[in-house]
Amino acid sequence: MKANVDAKLHENEKNLTINKKVFNLIYQIARTARPRQWLKNLSVFAAPTFLGVLFDPITLALSIKAFLVFCAISSGAYFVNDIKDAERDRNHPVKRNRAVASGKLPIWLAWIVALLLFVFGFVYGYLFIGTFFTAAAVFFIVLQIAYSFYLRNVIILDALLVATAFIVRVFAGGIAAEVSISSWLILATIGLSLLLAFGKRRSEKTLMENPDLEGQTRKTLRYYPDTLLDSMISMSSAFCIISYSLFTFQTSPQTIGTGLATILPSILSSPKWLMLTIPIVIYGVARYLFVIYEKKEGESPERVLLSDTPLLSAVLLWLVAILAIRFLLPAF
Repeated sequence: MKANVDAKLHENEKNLTINKKVFNLIYQIARTARPRQWLKNLSVFAAPTFLGVLFDPITLALSIKAFLVFCAISSGAYFVNDIKDAERDRNHPVKRNRAVASGKLPIWLAWIVALLLFVFGFVYGYLFIGTFFTAAAVFFIVLQIAYSFYLRNVIILDALLVATAFIVRVFAGGIAAEVSISSWLILATIGLSLLLAFGKRRSEKTLMENPDLEGQTRKTLRYYPDTLLDSMISMSSAFCIISYSLFTFQTSPQTIGTGLATILPSILSSPKWLMLTIPIVIYGVARYLFVIYEKKEGESPERVLLSDTPLLSAVLLWLVAILAIRFLLPAF
């Protein structure tokens, strides 16, 4: 009897250990997928949102499907990136804790997960969205792999590739929703993505001021002078604000609802309402610059967005204002 009890206890402990290992493995896979980075993929909603058709049932469904595809393939790209950089990440004060670099996620399993995510993204995109969207997704993956294996080590071009990835997301969202995309929206996206890319490198240089760590994680950091980064950040900030301002001028709703029209004076019957969001964008850009230069926390833009309350508040206020102007004003 005692032997049976001991055997059962031993079996339960063994099962518990296996369950813990499986749970830990799933957790490490989820970490490597970088769910926080999926915020970038929200840009697929940009074109239908600014055109005021996002909440059309068909358009919304296609946009959500496009978002899911880009979440899958971008996560697959992060697995490939971590496999490629595993050795180098071990010398980084933060990245050494990544699942692949720390050995918590086997490299062979990381390759399998990456392949499954890519296959899912391509097949799902082709079956439920369309050929042109799938081509954009393939191009996005090619960019990501080229960036991870070579282009990230080419000064300036590395930042331009980051900007291109954002543009591909916006275009893919427009293709999925079957809507046109404003040239000014693309230009504003370029300005914002360049700001994030150069700001990220500026913060990385600040983090790597330790002579023992400098240049061990990103080769281009040693070739980026502070003055060059500061100039590019200033240029990108101005470019982003000006392009966005012109975009709001060109794409603001032409009319408002009949209810508001009876209340407001005639001069406000067809104003450039989206231009009201320009001060919010200016504040958001200025706050991000403050985070880079004073708080020195711009190495991870998505972490900054979620942790810096003033910046997050500005982004949420901007989103609410855009939705209200595009969807509520014409209907009120």
